[in-house]
Amino acid sequence: MNYVCIKLEFDGNIAILTLNQPEALNAVSFEMLGELADAMEQIESREDEIRCLVITGAGRGFCSGADVTGIRSSMITEDERDIGEPLETQYNPLFLRLRDLGMPIITAVNGPAAGVGMSLALMGDLVLAARSCYFLQAFSRIGLIPDGGATYLLPRLVGRARAMELSLLAEKLPAETALQWGLINRVYEDEQLMPEAIKMAKRLSGGPTATYRLLRKAYWQSLENSYREQLDLERILQRDAGRTEDFVEGVLAFLERRPAQFRGK
Repeated sequence: MNYVCIKLEFDGNIAILTLNQPEALNAVSFEMLGELADAMEQIESREDEIRCLVITGAGRGFCSGADVTGIRSSMITEDERDIGEPLETQYNPLFLRLRDLGMPIITAVNGPAAGVGMSLALMGDLVLAARSCYFLQAFSRIGLIPDGGATYLLPRLVGRARAMELSLLAEKLPAETALQWGLINRVYEDEQLMPEAIKMAKRLSGGPTATYRLLRKAYWQSLENSYREQLDLERILQRDAGRTEDFVEGVLAFLERRPAQFRGK
């Protein structure tokens, strides 16, 4: 598939997915959603060789949210409209695929991350931000509620009070404040963001990818599990981790006092 709205590149065992509509600050159109779905299929089909995914934006923005110009015509011509329908058919499947991906995800937030763009940024297992970027829950500015899983993640990341503040006031949250709140992991000078993101991706891609997949599953399910359920899940996932080739290599490397050579299996 020839992409117009995104770019998908492979750097060794790293996949780099770039939202590529810089003239619109990478607003998510229906065309972009179709391309993202195709890109996810490519990445998933190569999980044996691709061991980390980096998501970023082209130009001066990460993602300005949904492309509202794409729904303007339907708002004019239809008496009844269902803005939630695209969430069910296109957005939510994308976010679920990202949640279930069998490799770590790094989001390199190079500029404004607004609306569903902020939700996408927060899908990173590691969220790295340029110092000049900001986060914005812009939904209430056009009479909508947060989506893309924002109402699920935000209270768990920053607490209910701050989640409500972000959503009700729709004020820009600078990268430094987002770091202080625990919303993101690291802030870099703008020109250092992508080099640092690739450096971190290469570090993760040399790790025990099969274990990372189990680790991601454990933390996502912990958001819903009771303490007892999480203990039971840890027992099951630890069994699976102990059966990987990387576990054997990790133990041998430790005993032999050498760096481990993980294969991601």
